[in-house]
Amino acid sequence: MWKLLAALLGAALSLPVAAVTYVYVSNAEDGDIGVYTLTVDGHLQPGARVKAGPNVMPMTVSPDKRFLVAASRAKPFTAHTFSIDRASGALKPVGTGPLAESFPYITFDRSGRFLLSASYGGNLVSVNPVGSDGKVGEPQQVIPTARNAHAIITDRNNRFAFVPHLGTDQVFVFAFDAKTGRLSASTPPVLQLKAGTGPRHLITSPDNRFVYLLNELTATVSTLTLDQNGVLKEIDSTSALPKDSKLQPGMPRPQQGRDVSNDIWASDIHITPNGRFVYAAERTSSTINGFTVNAANGTVSYASSTPTERQPRGFRIDPSGRFMVVSGEKSEMLATYAIDPASGSLRPVGRFPTGKGSNWVEIVSFD
Repeated sequence: MWKLLAALLGAALSLPVAAVTYVYVSNAEDGDIGVYTLTVDGHLQPGARVKAGPNVMPMTVSPDKRFLVAASRAKPFTAHTFSIDRASGALKPVGTGPLAESFPYITFDRSGRFLLSASYGGNLVSVNPVGSDGKVGEPQQVIPTARNAHAIITDRNNRFAFVPHLGTDQVFVFAFDAKTGRLSASTPPVLQLKAGTGPRHLITSPDNRFVYLLNELTATVSTLTLDQNGVLKEIDSTSALPKDSKLQPGMPRPQQGRDVSNDIWASDIHITPNGRFVYAAERTSSTINGFTVNAANGTVSYASSTPTERQPRGFRIDPSGRFMVVSGEKSEMLATYAIDPASGSLRPVGRFPTGKGSNWVEIVSFD
């Protein structure tokens, strides 16, 4: 009997432990962050709503998953740091730090020691140091760039930073010193794209060979090659919209007195962890649009369009690559989807309450 019990216990202990996954959503109009647990079947279990600051929007999670930083886009522009409880996913305020401008996009570098930010209205990028306690320090570098800097990311080797500029149709390329956190112009310093495309957000492929750039005003995804010297080269551009779409190319916002109801207004882009599928959100049509990735040359092909929450500003794919969570700025619900591993198609799983002005999504998993 005891031998049988011991055998059963040993077998149980040898089973892999399922990852626990938490979802965080910033609610700009409410000034808070929603906390959820993502279940194994793709549903969201709501937890506490945590106060952050007025017009809280972009968020980023430290590489070691200990901290979440959220940026408030109301004066005084502030970075709010929260510690993440591994057992419950709960957020605990750690402290605040000053930001140089109103930032629609913030990210940790891959060491977790620096916060990189891009400002649409301020036409600049900045770097703040981050302490071992997660607190964001005073800006150590503020660099004027070009009109409407909309995002900033590092490559997967933490050697270069890329900044798309919607107003000048350019991507700035910086060399990044991971020891000091300083940005300096790379060679060449700028990739020029076709006029009127409006580069907005971008992501790197898992193998660091390609960068996928979403253009807000045309809803196209540009495939860029990335070499070891940080040089970007556009090799392809593919529409994220179905062929029967009646939307027209947009213009940089805000637009005073102009009817924008038929304008293309793309927002966010992400890639599955295995690099097989890319997705882009478009706000006017309220859709998530999927692409398959050619493993040989990195280019993408349009695959599908899925209706989602109204005016989708942010979405995220969980680290397992099985689920997607989408927020809509004009919806007080979140949507979750199961990602088909063979085709990349999205299957609706459920809708779950969120706050007002639902904006940025971050997902963290712990084994």
